Amino acid sequence: MVIVRALMGLALFLVVPPFLPEWITFLLTLAWAKALAVLGVVLLLRGGLLTFGHALYYAVGAYTAGFAVKFLGVHEGLVVLVLAVVTGATTSALLGLLLARYRGVHFGLLNLAFSMVLYAILLKFYAVTGGTDGLRLPTPLLAGIKPPPQSLRLTIYYVTVVLTALLLYVAHRFTASPLGYTLRAVRDNEVRVEYMGASVRQAIYCSYIVAGVLASVGGVLAGFSVGHIVPEVSFWTQSGEFVFVALLGGTGSVVAPIAGSIVFEFVRNYAFKYSPYTWQMTLGIVLLIIIFFLPGGLWSLTGLARRWGFATRRWTR
Repeated sequence: MVIVRALMGLALFLVVPPFLPEWITFLLTLAWAKALAVLGVVLLLRGGLLTFGHALYYAVGAYTAGFAVKFLGVHEGLVVLVLAVVTGATTSALLGLLLARYRGVHFGLLNLAFSMVLYAILLKFYAVTGGTDGLRLPTPLLAGIKPPPQSLRLTIYYVTVVLTALLLYVAHRFTASPLGYTLRAVRDNEVRVEYMGASVRQAIYCSYIVAGVLASVGGVLAGFSVGHIVPEVSFWTQSGEFVFVALLGGTGSVVAPIAGSIVFEFVRNYAFKYSPYTWQMTLGIVLLIIIFFLPGGLWSLTGLARRWGFATRRWTR
């Protein structure tokens, strides 16, 4: 039943966009791409780990695409994605060796520190990174074919949705695996997990790599959607956005980041349009409302709907 609902939801996102304005398709593309980075934050939150620097891997993926195009002349989208997975996995594997030792605020701030180091590098090494001007990302090739301009936005959208859906399924299988359950147990009682013979560090380390890869792929997809990347993709505000969306959507399901990301993009877009000087305050009010009335995030609405439907059926019998 869950699989059927998931497929129905995916079908809706695949069928409706051709009938929507182009700007809405663009926002949906960004939302689906960023949802992968948010999903990485959610996976870590399930283990009781809050990161303030997850934009590091988002930027690693985006700049991998930029460097592949600029220095290697690679325009094939699939090749760029593979390179982003490799660089994201390598970076998270190396940093994870250190970060898996820490918990709580130390884990979050160390991630933030590494993210800001990358931001400084991207900003200062102008000859390589383009500095504040960033790097241009031309239209990628798909199996050697360049999408026609009139359907470019829609093509990138479909590629983003399909890839994100596949990775959501992979993340779902990961959370349902023994390693995923171990990570949740670490959040509840780390000492007891160690006494049971499971490796806490291994669970956190593997989860950190998965989270880094997800964010890297999201960075590539978002970069190709926008067509340009700048150092701000690794800034602390971007990491804060991912945490914001994770809290907005909730951590109850791997699909929750999609809901949170879509709502966030549209709320921010309309808030900036109608109150350009106070749009941050609008986002803050939205988050406060969610925290007070839906502590489990937007995804908790599904549980409320099921309970309400069950109560309605009992009342009408």
